[in-house]
Amino acid sequence: MDYREQYDRYVAMIEETIEKILPQTGTDCPNDMQIPRHLCEAMRYSLLAGGKRVRPVLLLAACDMLDGDISQARVPAAALEMIHTYSLIHDDLPGMDNDDYRRGRLTNHKVFGEGFAILAGDGLLNYAYECILKNALDYGANLEGHILAAREIAQRAGVGGMVAGQSIDLLSEHREPNEATLHYIHMHKTADLLTAPLLAAAYIAGADEKSIAALRTFGACVGLAFQIDDDLLDVMGDAKDLGKQTGMDEQRGKMTWPSLVGVEAAQKKSRELWTQAEEALAVFGDSAWFLREFAEALAKRKK
Repeated sequence: MDYREQYDRYVAMIEETIEKILPQTGTDCPNDMQIPRHLCEAMRYSLLAGGKRVRPVLLLAACDMLDGDISQARVPAAALEMIHTYSLIHDDLPGMDNDDYRRGRLTNHKVFGEGFAILAGDGLLNYAYECILKNALDYGANLEGHILAAREIAQRAGVGGMVAGQSIDLLSEHREPNEATLHYIHMHKTADLLTAPLLAAAYIAGADEKSIAALRTFGACVGLAFQIDDDLLDVMGDAKDLGKQTGMDEQRGKMTWPSLVGVEAAQKKSRELWTQAEEALAVFGDSAWFLREFAEALAKRKK
């Protein structure tokens, strides 16, 4: 099986799991634990809008590489996509980045209103943890591994991780860029949620400390390079390819690598990080073939 076939296999597993665990339609007259229809529609609108499913694919691929039971990783992978989607819904809000388009169509608040977009994000975040914890109980023989995985995801998505990065990103708008602050923003806003699936997979698979350390380095390098490339695409990319407006970082006064060091130096930094990411996988030998090709594909992305 080649890289593309394997990637599609993982995505198919993720989509199947999302459809299985995601509330389907809701109800107009909810009672007990039923979900209101409009809230359910708002949650599904963004979660099922497509996307590359990068984070859940990382979780499944790492679990596979470590010879873990991939059936135990499917729900955490799907839940991680819910957490990522919640972050995008909130990121697009008028009080944050105020974006009109995401993945080629109107953002959640443009369709359902700002209030319901906030609730849809809240719903996806909380439902994700509900699913993760239920899955942990379903695989009680590996309960410690699942609890460690859940903690890793919660920490890296939370107030010391992605939320922290987003908060400093907001505070840094229209301020003079500096490397330390920019590194903090990128490390937490982006890299944490790309490292979380790798370490969650490691805990579920019962990996040793050497493997965990290598995956932590790989995730950090991929995350930082991914964000630099994202900043570059906002400067040089095509809005039609990206499915969202370009030039918005400069308009909002965002702190980015191109604004700090220029396009050429940002491209050089990105290449260095992608090389470091590949080097981190050496400990796994040939079994890391998919993660290597995954990193190569991300490094060449145009959207």
